[in-house]
Amino acid sequence: MSLKSFTLRAWLPVALLVLWWIASAGSTSLYFPPLAEILRSLGTDWLGSGISTGLLPSLGKLAAGFAIAAVCGVGFGLVIGLSPVLSALAEPVVQFLRSLPPPVLLPIGLLLFGIGPSMNIAIIAFGAVWPTLLNTVDGVRSLDLQALDVARSYRLTLRQRVLYMILPSAGPQIFAGLRTTLQISIILIVVSEMVASVNGIGYRLLNAQQTFEVTDTWAGTLLLGLLGYVAAFLFIRIERRVLRWQYGMRAMSGKGA
Repeated sequence: MSLKSFTLRAWLPVALLVLWWIASAGSTSLYFPPLAEILRSLGTDWLGSGISTGLLPSLGKLAAGFAIAAVCGVGFGLVIGLSPVLSALAEPVVQFLRSLPPPVLLPIGLLLFGIGPSMNIAIIAFGAVWPTLLNTVDGVRSLDLQALDVARSYRLTLRQRVLYMILPSAGPQIFAGLRTTLQISIILIVVSEMVASVNGIGYRLLNAQQTFEVTDTWAGTLLLGLLGYVAAFLFIRIERRVLRWQYGMRAMSGKGA
């Protein structure tokens, strides 16, 4: 990232933080503490002594839930997209399940998994898998028919077609689905931890709200925003590396134009 690009991205958040700091410096309101106190709580409590009961458990459950959702979404999406018969059979079930709001499944998750990480991971995986699955199905179906004819003429195996034709062709749509899955996963980890967990960001946020620890509540909310930003930043870097061929083609077409 160039200095110019970094400056364009960073100036507005920095300006907002400066304005927040100045506007809240002399605040005596119980509900709007000074930003200095919020940052102090963020550093000492959330990222200091409380990191083992807040951030780290949430990161572990988020990584596990997102990984399961990504693998299942891409895997089942490939199978459904490659088989018109299976696609017709699975479509009503998929449309029904994806229409269920994940928070509604929390009581069922409690019955099946109890209170703990397994329940949080299951809710994330089930609630976040659908964007990746549906985008993978669409990406597989959109493969050029001429490319399939070429694959048949060269007698490529199914494995070779999937690895060297289908996945690269559907890659942009798959990553678009994965990006949405990541965003949903972050939301669901907080929601599930507020209901059925003994640690994590959501659990600590709920405790802070119930005990009127307003500064900790603001600090936890700020931490969630930072977590979402860092996760999106890292994901975009991985996406650009994996799909560098596509960005190269765009650059070439732009120069040609």
